Amino acid sequence: MIERYSRPEMAHIWTAQNRFKIWLEIETLACEAQAELGVIPKDVVPVIREKGNFDIARIDAIEAEVKHDVIAFLTSVSEYVGPEARFIHQGMTSSDVLDTCLSVQLTQAADQLLVDLDMVLASIRKRALEHRDTVCIGRSHGIHAEPVTFGLKLATWYAEMQRNRDRLAASRETIATGAISGAVGTFANIDPFVEEYVCQRMGLKAEPVSTQVIPRDRHAEYFCTLALIASSMERIAVEIRHLQRTEVLEAEEFFSKGQKGSSAMPHKRNPVLSENLTGQARYIRSLCIPALENVALWHERDISHSSVERYIGPDATVALDFSLRRLNGLIENLVVYPENMLRNLNQMKGLVFSQKILLDLTQAGVSREDSYRLVQRNAMKVWEQGKDFLTELLNDQEVVGALGEAKIRESFDLNYHLKHVNTIFKRVFGE
Repeated sequence: MIERYSRPEMAHIWTAQNRFKIWLEIETLACEAQAELGVIPKDVVPVIREKGNFDIARIDAIEAEVKHDVIAFLTSVSEYVGPEARFIHQGMTSSDVLDTCLSVQLTQAADQLLVDLDMVLASIRKRALEHRDTVCIGRSHGIHAEPVTFGLKLATWYAEMQRNRDRLAASRETIATGAISGAVGTFANIDPFVEEYVCQRMGLKAEPVSTQVIPRDRHAEYFCTLALIASSMERIAVEIRHLQRTEVLEAEEFFSKGQKGSSAMPHKRNPVLSENLTGQARYIRSLCIPALENVALWHERDISHSSVERYIGPDATVALDFSLRRLNGLIENLVVYPENMLRNLNQMKGLVFSQKILLDLTQAGVSREDSYRLVQRNAMKVWEQGKDFLTELLNDQEVVGALGEAKIRESFDLNYHLKHVNTIFKRVFGE
């Protein structure tokens, strides 16, 4: 986690304080369940609940000697609890605590990310409705294609981010799984009731079948979902970067008073936020690969996944949380230039209506091959000689003979391309 790209709310989830607090709650709840089963005396539970505490510096000092984080934690707790501490961790293994805690942290992180996504969705929706009828050129391969609206661009972002929200909500359910099943998952030394009791109170489901660990396909799904969200975020960022290019300038990031774009060139207004989001997305995506590689562990468990998760858990969630907040601000404050959009649309002197003419010719009885030839020969004059497309068509006797002048002029109507915008908006945003 880099402080520059960390928000305190998400970073706190991954602090030692929060982690050990969760560990202590898992151990305490397990004692409560064990007491209900009669495995440990009931009168020790209030003592553990009341006196249970830890000292992070002390844990670090003990771990330096024993080389085991859970043992170091339990030793620190026992120093607070006293003799009753001997009943803590009965029948449990370290992974019961570690894995269940990680699931809690990942669900906490998912809850924060869902809030972030809701903010982004609200901002996109607002701007989409604002620019539903703002006409601009659609591009394929970076080349002018046919008219769209800027609102439709935003609507595609909204629909994609809504799918991402659904994916994250599903992944949250997948990862919200705990295991208190003992050394190899057989419950030999601990009753399944303890697992059910702890998981229910920690907001988790019991893992149906664990080994010594919770299966890592759950974690892989979670991190791959974060990678997908990051990729969608980058798609938006790349589009904004293109639209801000000097030759295009259909939209640009808000440039605040006193902001400076370049140490060398005072005139610069660079898309730094969008470029930062592109970089963040690359990093977040890279973290799904080690998560996928963690799925294949030896037998009932090895430790190869552990160090990886200490990195990717905090890094992926903190980076995505920061990035979604940055994306939200970017969309909220995005400066849009409808006049430039219209200027760019008209830059190619009517070529964007070529398909309508092509279709009109086929409807008039001209073969598709001949229709294409007629339209293309006039379109190429626009590309190569800077001619006006409508003028060239009206001067082409074959085209006029097939369609007539009025029909040709009628086909140069923007509204033809935008007649179903409302239908699309109803599909995306409802009534």
